[in-house]
Amino acid sequence: MDFVDYDLGFLNSGAVVEVTLWTAANVRLLDVSNFNSYRQGGQYQFYGGYVTQSPYAIRVPHPAQWHLVLDLGGYPGQIRSAVRVLGGPT
Repeated sequence: MDFVDYDLGFLNSGAVVEVTLWTAANVRLLDVSNFNSYRQGGQYQFYGGYVTQSPYAIRVPHPAQWHLVLDLGGYPGQIRSAVRVLGGPT
């Protein structure tokens, strides 16, 4: 599976992850456990979804180590993106 992974490190709840995309993509905010399941093709839970408008913001729900994963759902193409963390202590 092809995907772009941003390791965001530890973020506290209330921080906002802002994603800028140049093409529509699946955007998933995953804690470490769910990220590992995602990479292994298992079941996982995430925050986000299929994003068609940019920028897109996701509020961090609880303190944890976070990954932001972008993919095209198996379709061919390239993902151009930028990510930044806003607000809330990191």
